[in-house]
Amino acid sequence: MVHPYAVAGFLVAVLPLIATPGASLALLVQHVTDGGRRQALPVILGTVTGLYIHATLAVAGLSALVMRSSLAFTAVKLIGAAYLIGLGIWTWRSAAPDAAPAPHRQRLPKGSDSVYAQALLANVLNPKAAAIYLTLVPQFIAPHRPFGGQILTLATAHALLVALWLAAWTFLILRASHALHTPRFQQAAAKATSAVLITLGIRSAVT
Repeated sequence: MVHPYAVAGFLVAVLPLIATPGASLALLVQHVTDGGRRQALPVILGTVTGLYIHATLAVAGLSALVMRSSLAFTAVKLIGAAYLIGLGIWTWRSAAPDAAPAPHRQRLPKGSDSVYAQALLANVLNPKAAAIYLTLVPQFIAPHRPFGGQILTLATAHALLVALWLAAWTFLILRASHALHTPRFQQAAAKATSAVLITLGIRSAVT
């Protein structure tokens, strides 16, 4: 079991990383703008599932292997970057004014399963999320206690904080519901989301 002070310290340390706009927030804005509050849940669940996957890999030592191998780390980083850029391009194309009536154009999937998968992959394929569990988490666990339970506790606290953060953003987005359903706003939100995703992908690939 992790000491409550350690959990609190971890949350304080990870809060600036959560507050930094990323792929999860970009996807949340896009899908809540398009589909309403129901689309927030799969984004939150996908992001939280990704955190637990990183925590599990950290316990198993697989993430450490990726971080120690420059080739493996680069491969994961480039795959994640390609996914974000591709998702950004797809979102941009779906924002085109003539995208809806054109039957030959593909649109960004809006089903709950596909939204969940997008958020999950955006988190899992982010090596910086894995780095949290390899560099930050060890600072808050006791070496004489089993790692698994401690990492799971910190991951759960992390997941709850992320869920609350995204839920708060969902509330703020829905407060502007009078503007959400206008075509101009939806196109602007989709293009802003795509720009964020592409920028994150490029940054991930070159850093």
